[in-house]
Amino acid sequence: MQFLTLNKLEKSYLESIGFSWHTDDDGSDYLDNKLVCVNENEANAYYEAANELYDMFIAAAQNVIDNNRFDELGIPFNLIDAIKMSWENEVHWHLYGRFDFAGGLDGKPIKLLEFNADTPTSLFESAILQWAILKQNNLDEHLQFNSIYESLMDNFKRLITLDEGVEEFDEHYQGWKILFSSVAGNKEEELTTKLLAHIATDAGFECNFAYADEVEFGEEGIFKDGINYEYWFKLIPWEEIAIEEGELAMLLTQIMRNQKAIILNPAYTLLFQSKGILKILWELYPNHPLLLECKEQPLQGKDYVKKPIFGREGANISIVKNGGNFKENVGPYGNNKMIYQEYYELNSNENEYYQAGVFFAYEGCGLGFRKGGIIIDNASKFVGHIIK
Repeated sequence: MQFLTLNKLEKSYLESIGFSWHTDDDGSDYLDNKLVCVNENEANAYYEAANELYDMFIAAAQNVIDNNRFDELGIPFNLIDAIKMSWENEVHWHLYGRFDFAGGLDGKPIKLLEFNADTPTSLFESAILQWAILKQNNLDEHLQFNSIYESLMDNFKRLITLDEGVEEFDEHYQGWKILFSSVAGNKEEELTTKLLAHIATDAGFECNFAYADEVEFGEEGIFKDGINYEYWFKLIPWEEIAIEEGELAMLLTQIMRNQKAIILNPAYTLLFQSKGILKILWELYPNHPLLLECKEQPLQGKDYVKKPIFGREGANISIVKNGGNFKENVGPYGNNKMIYQEYYELNSNENEYYQAGVFFAYEGCGLGFRKGGIIIDNASKFVGHIIK
């Protein structure tokens, strides 16, 4: 791997734009000022991989719905109706997601690890900060695979046009309102949500932000301070709503049934989010060059990774080599259903491992990296890139 070391963004600047988690608990910087050097062919390969895989995820989700395989993906029963409704009606538009990839550099083939389709973070870092570090260092900010901001703005417009083109949007958006919500107390999720609200405002929507517990829900719609919102974006995982707020899950289903509001990301993105779909993908596309073998039981004769079908930030992930645990992370998801995915080593440099994240908003639209140990977890750093 090759790197370009630049002057880092000052913490005073990061604070001024609301980015407060710039320093980890050990005092080290969360943002690395060494950018990963990516050539044009590698950047294009990440773009093409995201586009091809999204079509494959659609086929896999259709298979789950057609064959009633929700239990295999660990889908809570109280969201199945919402998933089906959102899947069948195109007004429930998928706003954005993030593919996590191993490989892609130094001739190492790209392999899908998972798809964060419901509540992906690292958005502010990828869309804004890795662009800002180029600009601060007087480099051409176009030397990145990074059109995340513009792609999201166009995809907000597609909520109205429901079409590839967004040229007709200006005539039709007047008065459309989106309420954006995150859970109080999580600054990263709040900043991610407020960035999305800013992008939607740039796109022409009337936007507001409220913490989730400030929002009013009823069969007639979603309200804040008496205002009825046609769209509600929530950076709250669907499975958490289903398990911890069962009454709200049923109420949101009724709101959708009554056509009183549209929720972003749609309920069907939970099918993509569940790592159980990795097994469906392998069934439908065995030995596909972008996929790793994945099954419901431990793989025989090869190293594998044991993952909870719903989990975040590397928690409760185990790497099994030569039949025994090589590395294991603890966490709160140990009682979840597990899947077993073929082990594939990340690109690495001096015992530091790099996982690529490619954002998807109608198409692949941006690349960033997370750097950490052999299992990327909540102690990882964010690393930008430059095309050279």
